[in-house]
Parts: sequence; structure tokens; C-alpha cells
Amino acid sequence: MKSLEELLELAIEKDASDIFITVGVPPTLKVHGQFEKVGENKLMPDDTEILVKQLFRKHEHYQEFLEKGEKDFSYSLSSVGRFRVDAYTQRGSHAAAIRVLKFDKLDIDKLRIPEAILSVRKKAKGLVLITGPTGSGKSTTLSCLIDLINKERACHILTLEDPIEYIHRHDKSIVDQREIGIDTRSYADGLRSALRQAPDVILIGEMRDYETISIALTAAETGHLVFSTLHTVGAAKTIDRIIDVFPPNQQQQIRIQLSTVLQGVISQQLIPSEKLGRVPAFEIMSMNHAIRNMIRDGKIPQIEAAIHSGKSVGMISMDASLADLYNEGLIKKEDALLHCINYDTIKRYLGETD
Repeated sequence: MKSLEELLELAIEKDASDIFITVGVPPTLKVHGQFEKVGENKLMPDDTEILVKQLFRKHEHYQEFLEKGEKDFSYSLSSVGRFRVDAYTQRGSHAAAIRVLKFDKLDIDKLRIPEAILSVRKKAKGLVLITGPTGSGKSTTLSCLIDLINKERACHILTLEDPIEYIHRHDKSIVDQREIGIDTRSYADGLRSALRQAPDVILIGEMRDYETISIALTAAETGHLVFSTLHTVGAAKTIDRIIDVFPPNQQQQIRIQLSTVLQGVISQQLIPSEKLGRVPAFEIMSMNHAIRNMIRDGKIPQIEAAIHSGKSVGMISMDASLADLYNEGLIKKEDALLHCINYDTIKRYLGETD
């Protein structure tokens, strides 16, 4: 069995995104969306306990893991890299999913992020949401936006992350990065504190609960530019998710507030590509008078049509983005269909009438 250090070094060497440690299979890497087993020997309960225990730097954190059955934290290995660890128990045995955090220089051209997305960095205030499933590149897109603001504007950028994935050095801006569980107890606590630290730009790693969403909306309303993420795909589902967090008697007020402060919703997915490994598909919803009215009046299902008609100003639906990638020869038709939002719509984009 490879040591923990050898596993982490191998993951970096192979450009893996994740490492999985669990009983019954060898240690497994996720490389460009494909699983690769490390060796032939299946891990036994004693093996996973040894590997997972080594990830904990502090005894009290390991004790907390034993008591609760799960623990999220970051892990650094000198001269190798940083990792985000989700340690948990399954069927009474230790297990862990380890995300490899990349610290390469952000190459925006290679990342294929459209200018319509990058341009949201120029907003002075409001809320910008980057959404998508786990592992879809949301953190990378956010980091590119923060990186560009840092290079172009003299302002105070404050990030709340769990954990910190990209390190930003002070450039034209002052960048303070706070890690949940180390620098502050929770997103809500960190965000309340942030409003007293005179930030111009606030990045919230994830809007997880009612309190965080509520404070984020207030921050956006009071003159801050706020970036955050949600695990949704599509602008309509994202707006519904935010509104549904609030009790029914507050939802109309939140629709009005959201229609005022929201500056855009960007949804993304990473699609397998034989040519490029994986390529991002983006849905881009920027704000106009019609969309603000739809949010305020609760006519969320009409947003998809508004995105379609907003192509001239850089808007695009997820299904149209997938169809474009297919027409460029970058993804397979079955992958476009697998990741689509509306099966009938994408079939029309792909020229299928059956």
C-alpha cells in the first residue's frame, strides 16, 4: 500500500482532481473525469484508518471526526500542494474524498471563460452567482474574476472560503482570504464580520443557509459587489432555490430584493472532451428590465425564453452552449444530451426532429 504522501504526490503528477480512500477498493484517482485505481490491493479497514488519521494535523480535530463521523478541512504537504479533505465514516470504517487544489497561474484563455462572464468583474455592486454541480469549476471561475479585479482595481477584496483554493497576492487591491473553520467559525459569522471590515468586493465560497443568503443580499444591497456559488444548474432553478430558503411570508419581499441586487447568474458544467480532456459549458443570464420584472412578479419559468432572446448581449442557455460545443466537435452528442436542461430543446438545437 502506498503511503499518504506517495498518493498525494501521484495525484499531482497525474493531474488528478480527486483522490478516494475507502474500504473494498484500492486508492482511486479521478483524472479528467475518469477513475484510475492505484495498484491492485483493496484497502482494508485498518488501511483506511491509517491513511485518514494521517490527514489530521491536530488530535482534537481527529477526536471531533470520531465523534461526528465527518470532518471537512484543508491539508498542506510541503513542496507537493494543498488539498481539501472530506473525511467520513461509512459502514463503520474510515473513508475520505480529497480534492486536489491547483495553484497554477490562472490562464483565462485556456479556461475558455467567455468575455460576457469576465465582464461582470466591472460591476460596482450587486450579487453575482456562479452555479453548478460539485467539481464543475465554479471556484476556478470565481478565482479568475477575483484575479482580474485584483489586477485592475484599487479596492479591498475579502474572501470567505471552505477551504481556500487559490491564493491571491496583493496587487492593485488588498486581498484578505479567510478560511472557514480556521479564521472564522462559519460563513454567516465571517460575513457579519466582513461588513465591518470595509470591503468593496466580497467572495462567499457557498451560500449554504438562510442566514448566509440573507446577509449576502443585504451586503449586495448596501453597495458591495458580492460573488457566491450555489449547487444548482440553470438561472431559474437558482432563483427558485434562493427564494425557497425563506419562509412563505418573506418570499415576496425577497423576490423584490433579489430583482434589485442580482447582477447575473452563471451556471456551468464540465463536459468530457476527447480533444481537451474536459470543456466547460456555460449558461449566462445577465440582468435587464424584463428579467428583473420576472423575478419580482414570480414569473421564473419565463426566464429561459428571456435568456434565449438575450443572445445579442452575451446571454446563452445551457442547452445552446452544449450544442455549440458539439458543433465545434469538442464533445459527443450523447454527452450533450446527458448534461442538457431540456431534452426536447437541445434536440432541436442539434437538428434532431424525432
